[in-house]
Amino acid sequence: MDRSIFSYILRHSKVQQLAILALTALSFPFLYASLDLPKTIINDAMSNSRGGTVFGVQLDQVNYLFALCGIFLVLVLINGGFKYVINVYKGVVGERMLRRLRYELYSRIMRFPLPHFRRVSQGELVQMITAEVEPLGGFIAQAYALPAFQGGTLVTILAFMFAQDPVLGLAAIILYPLQIWIIPKLQRQVNQLGKARVRQVRKLAERIGETAQGVRDIRANDTTQYERARFGKELGVVFDIRFNIYKKKFFIKFLNNFLAQLAPFFFYSIGGYLVIQGDLTLGALVAVIGAHEKLYAPWKELLSYYQLMSDARIKYEQVVIQFDPSGVRDEALQIADPGDPLMVKGTSLQAINLTVTTDDGVSTLDSAHFSIDLPKRVAIVGPTGAGKADLTMVLANLLTPDSGRVLIGDQEVGKLAESVTGRQITYVGYPAQIFSGTIAENLAFGLKNRPLKDPSLEGSAVELKKKERLEAKRAGHHEFDADADWINYSTVGIESIDGLLPAAEEVLLTVGLDRDVYVMGLRGTVDPETQPDVAQAILKARHAMGERLASEAKLGRLVEVFDPNGYNTNATLAENLLFGAPIGDAFQIEQLAAQSYVQEVLRESELIGTLVDVGYRLASTMVELFADLPPDHDYFRQYSFISAEDLPDYKTLIGKVKGNDLSTLSEAERQSLLALTFKLIPARHRLGLVDDTLQARIVEARHRFRENLPEDLANAVTFFDPEGYNTGATIQDNILFGKIAFGQAQAKERIGDLIEEVLADLDLRGQVIEAGLQADVGVGGSRLSLAQRQKLALARALLKRPDILILDDPASALDPNEQVALIAALIKAFDGRTLIWSLNRSDLAQRFDHVLVMRQGQIVEQGAYDELNHDGSALHAMVAAE
Repeated sequence: MDRSIFSYILRHSKVQQLAILALTALSFPFLYASLDLPKTIINDAMSNSRGGTVFGVQLDQVNYLFALCGIFLVLVLINGGFKYVINVYKGVVGERMLRRLRYELYSRIMRFPLPHFRRVSQGELVQMITAEVEPLGGFIAQAYALPAFQGGTLVTILAFMFAQDPVLGLAAIILYPLQIWIIPKLQRQVNQLGKARVRQVRKLAERIGETAQGVRDIRANDTTQYERARFGKELGVVFDIRFNIYKKKFFIKFLNNFLAQLAPFFFYSIGGYLVIQGDLTLGALVAVIGAHEKLYAPWKELLSYYQLMSDARIKYEQVVIQFDPSGVRDEALQIADPGDPLMVKGTSLQAINLTVTTDDGVSTLDSAHFSIDLPKRVAIVGPTGAGKADLTMVLANLLTPDSGRVLIGDQEVGKLAESVTGRQITYVGYPAQIFSGTIAENLAFGLKNRPLKDPSLEGSAVELKKKERLEAKRAGHHEFDADADWINYSTVGIESIDGLLPAAEEVLLTVGLDRDVYVMGLRGTVDPETQPDVAQAILKARHAMGERLASEAKLGRLVEVFDPNGYNTNATLAENLLFGAPIGDAFQIEQLAAQSYVQEVLRESELIGTLVDVGYRLASTMVELFADLPPDHDYFRQYSFISAEDLPDYKTLIGKVKGNDLSTLSEAERQSLLALTFKLIPARHRLGLVDDTLQARIVEARHRFRENLPEDLANAVTFFDPEGYNTGATIQDNILFGKIAFGQAQAKERIGDLIEEVLADLDLRGQVIEAGLQADVGVGGSRLSLAQRQKLALARALLKRPDILILDDPASALDPNEQVALIAALIKAFDGRTLIWSLNRSDLAQRFDHVLVMRQGQIVEQGAYDELNHDGSALHAMVAAE
């Protein structure tokens, strides 16, 4: 990166900066004319009764005055127009350069040597790319334009003042040398404080990130007060630095303002004397005073620019230091496209004297070397700290050794482009990184090496895309379009997206994640407009399910099917009222009691009083039953409608009621009781509060609710239809079209098995897995378990079909039986290809062709498992110790 912000600006925006300077220079004659014209108006138009000439036309005094005033107004508009055009163009240039800078910094993160991430926190990187470089955009926009424009304005005004009277011109600038001498000295002190502030804010960002990541352990160890104290101390340091900055910065402003106000003293005294002596006209003095008022603005802007320049230079230099660590990877190796076919070829893999040393001087790899024929299944074993992790990363070209090299055939892996090693050599570590998005997007992540097909666009979208690409090019981005089709289907061995689902199912089955994705699919949904065939297939499954339930009495008791004219005792009262699935927040059960249309329907059905009374009796029962239980008692989860935290509030509410008279309660309190009623499930809670009569009245209100639903709420609920797919319900709920009965032994498990049978009979398991692939994994895969994240990373690697798969203990999150099954599955999948696996259990190495035994960064033994596992060997000792 450029070491100076000015060289960076010139390298990437020289033409634009020159254009701004040209516009600036073009504006100065008009500015000078606008300064000189008021003198002409006062001395000629107002004082000369004979009038004057404008553009060769003789005018009387009044018309001459108005003509000059009109010209003055035109000059004002022209000067304003120049400022507008220059400012807008500066803004565009600044934002474009800021976009370029952030893009470059983000790109450099992906070139950092991996050990560098141990020295810099994520919080610091985020802070630098977002907040710290934000002011640089504003500075870049005016790095050359502002001093040129304001400096040119200053010179133009001074030239005008000297032209009127040299003494007044000298009076205007007499204090400038003092300001030029003292201001930089004070500003240097502010700059040093600014550097300290930047460093301290980064520490704050690091502290915040560390706290967010370790909040579980902080709470587990009762150290929240200690962490608050530490953070408070850091904030105190920032406060002290900023307080000192404010004192010095505002002293600079005070000094500037004081010195600026001395100039009018000279004008009024010296200028007034010259007017009295007849050596200066009153119009010239008024023009000079007016010009001086305009002189202060550019001078102030230049001083502010100096402060901004100093601050921007500090920020840029600090960022460059952080984003230019030693060992940063060559960009050419990262962006090079090897073409087709790819080029990693060789029948042997050699590691020659690999050495990796930490910042503390500890060698994690110490002259490690081996040579094996390819293809082969290789196990790496050793105790914790033996160097297994670093060895796998060096082999995968993710970590550059301090010395030594890795060869595949006669090709040095470290000199190959990422587009070669990243496609033919795949690495999975522990813990694996899962990215925000869906399971499908994470599976296909390793296939998105280069865009293969532009997005299909029509109409105005084509022009918008052209504009977007042009602006991206101007900002220095690569030419690749994020909206293009990036998936390289040939890598998977398929021709189009049609073959992607079977391939995904195969790798999910191999790593044992297919069942999990299937369950996620049952909890997911499909869009009948975009997937009408799938929706119709789900309806077929519903009918098949209904037939099975109707034909077998034992199964029929497990599900209570929805009936448009009947009350479902295994559903909540809210579900029975809506008889549909809510879309959005309007009819969610938590908001239902306060929803205006629901209130209207209940009033028309004369149900509000009845349901509030049910809620009162329900609350009374809950308070009586749970008042003496500890807050963490399991009964709260199983039976109570009221959380332990809310129980005191309901106890207070019930205490307000005298003699079952609910009229004394406020509207909000009545809604609280109504909200409880909506959660009541008769078959589960068995409290006898929803009798047959009330059930019938709820069904009547259900019909009224649907018939009179306002148009603006039509899309807030999807009603249950025996012959229609419900977009607001899950696939499982669409198949069931009812509720699993409470009180039936193993009902959920038996119904789950039945659904799976029905889907298998109709060959719909693939469609359910496809829906499961659209499940959102959360930030960093937070919605998945650790084992699921590891399996998904392995499936992602398998989908790429690499020639060499390198694994750093990815299965340690699985139970022992799953580990054994996974190893067997991957060994089978990589028949004829190379599999290198760093194991956490030495006995698992017996399934591999070749074993590397590591200790203290060195490979102390290598060979077949049976050959190495004998008395006195390092491998035998490790196996025995386990």
